[in-house]
Amino acid sequence: MVSVILSENATTQTKYKYGLELKENPVGEFSADKSQALVKVQAAALNHRDVWILKGMYPGIKVGSVLGSDAVGYVIKKSDHNDDTIHIGQRVLLNPGSGWVSDERGPEQTFGILGLLPWAGTLTEEPVWMDMEELVACPTHLSNAEAAALPLAGLTAYRALFTKGLVKKDEHVLITGIGGGVALCALQFAVAAGAHVYVTSSSATKIEKAIALGAKGGVNYKDDDFIRELKKLLGKNLLSAVIDGAGGPLYGVYPKVMRTGGIIVNYGQTASVKGVTYSMSHVLKNIDIRGSTMGSRTEFKEMVKFVEENKIKPVVSRVWDGLNAKALDEAIATMSNSEQFGKLVIQISDPSTSPKL
Repeated sequence: MVSVILSENATTQTKYKYGLELKENPVGEFSADKSQALVKVQAAALNHRDVWILKGMYPGIKVGSVLGSDAVGYVIKKSDHNDDTIHIGQRVLLNPGSGWVSDERGPEQTFGILGLLPWAGTLTEEPVWMDMEELVACPTHLSNAEAAALPLAGLTAYRALFTKGLVKKDEHVLITGIGGGVALCALQFAVAAGAHVYVTSSSATKIEKAIALGAKGGVNYKDDDFIRELKKLLGKNLLSAVIDGAGGPLYGVYPKVMRTGGIIVNYGQTASVKGVTYSMSHVLKNIDIRGSTMGSRTEFKEMVKFVEENKIKPVVSRVWDGLNAKALDEAIATMSNSEQFGKLVIQISDPSTSPKL
């Protein structure tokens, strides 16, 4: 059994500052004083975070880490602690974060994310030890690929949209960069909550696909008349929230289409490392800019419940069968080129081998 390990001596074709090795990484034993479960990963999804790590553009990089933050799997062993919420044979989602229990402002302890040491990674054929409190029963309406696509993107979107953006029914919301996992989850969640959603993309095809998922319309953020086209879509309405993962210069024009007291939630700044504009136009309209990164264990559980109640299925762009070099190279190239609409998933174990519950 192999794991995908961050290395300076790549054995795959994916080579940036760091590369990937596929090799054995035997699982350790659990700590007897902890409530832990051993999970066999069925499917795992990639994130842009994995590419940033490969490029050396992410904090806390440690060679030898097993990559991967998203996964669905089933419990094959658990410690003796009494915990009736998790049982052997159960299909579960792994909370991608650790050290953040419930504080809405931020983590109470040192916050870590699966996929970098000392935390486990999910791109592995080896079983993974997880604290049982970080496991949540997987909604039964999700396939393994859809389930693997949910954890990190779903958690990030849920917190950005509801905890930070305070989005409610009938409000008007702009979601930027549609096509990425977080943006698509935010679109699906906002539509399920009854909000009116608009999107941005440089791809007309992606905008059309977003409309098919419930968006009211979309605009090309590269067009010179971007804000004028957005105003046309909105009519007499104004945005209550902007959910954004790009940053960049558009922040300077958002007040033109936002209500007084509107909220811009930023969960990433891929467009520019120079930050964003916050001017007197924002101040005079009482517009908040709020940073948001993933979320707490409480928000993770709330998100999964929301997905289950609304029978939401995360958008999966492509699935590869088997954890191998070809699948990894193709998946990372697809993500690096922003070719996907939805999540990129690797099916690690044959679904027919999973326990029948």
